[in-house]
Amino acid sequence: MTVAEAIRAASIDLAAESDTARLDAEVLMAHALGVSRSELLLRHMNAPSPPEFSALIERRLSHEPVAQITGSQPFFGLDFLITSEVLIPRGDSEVLVELALSLRPAARRVLDCGTGSGALLLAVLANLPSASGIGIDRSLGAMAVAAANVARLGLGDRATIIHADWDSAGWSEGLAGPFDLILANPPYVEDHADLAPSVRHHEPAGALFAGPVGLDAYRALIPQLPAILAPGGLALVEIGSEQAGQVSAIALACGLSATLHHDLAGRPRVLELVEKA
Repeated sequence: MTVAEAIRAASIDLAAESDTARLDAEVLMAHALGVSRSELLLRHMNAPSPPEFSALIERRLSHEPVAQITGSQPFFGLDFLITSEVLIPRGDSEVLVELALSLRPAARRVLDCGTGSGALLLAVLANLPSASGIGIDRSLGAMAVAAANVARLGLGDRATIIHADWDSAGWSEGLAGPFDLILANPPYVEDHADLAPSVRHHEPAGALFAGPVGLDAYRALIPQLPAILAPGGLALVEIGSEQAGQVSAIALACGLSATLHHDLAGRPRVLELVEKA
């Protein structure tokens, strides 16, 4: 069977599991061949299909995410190491990075709360060469992945990963703040949400779930932001599509004004938080 024939057959098998069946099959085939997807499409479609491809498709059919199978995920033009210890960075989150770069291009000190793979922090630092930053996470497994991505992207001189939990008293005392720019994509899914099996069973619950209505992380983190924001500083916080009003109210009660930004699909995605005048 040729590569093209194997991809076509796998796409049919994956159609019931994935809305991106053809793309999944191509990415997994490229991974099996050890080439990029563009190289696959240009040069390898008539080659024999590698025997390991079938095993990769079986893993995908069992709902394992493609990024965990391949061990990497592109985000904002960078390639990130991914394991089951971290949330897979989504393209929808790139709007937060775009906002950070456009709203605070002169930022020097950046903090990423709940850094996971480090995607938000490292994408910002890669595009702000005068900035340095800290990524915090309560998960030691996530910290290891983030630290690996710091090294992978050559940002070890400007990025530090620290073990910290905003639910613990004094968590911010050793961070050498304040910060011009704070980023956060905290857990915001309600505990009993109906999630796809690839998410619920394969991505870390601690990065997803935040209590009965998905607001627990915001209630804990946002009241602590004014103390670590520099004068004129800005916090960008990702939210669920129906949480803008509730999270804005939490911010307002803490002396922060909130401006809502939407993603490319028009969904509420990021709140821009600054101290009220």
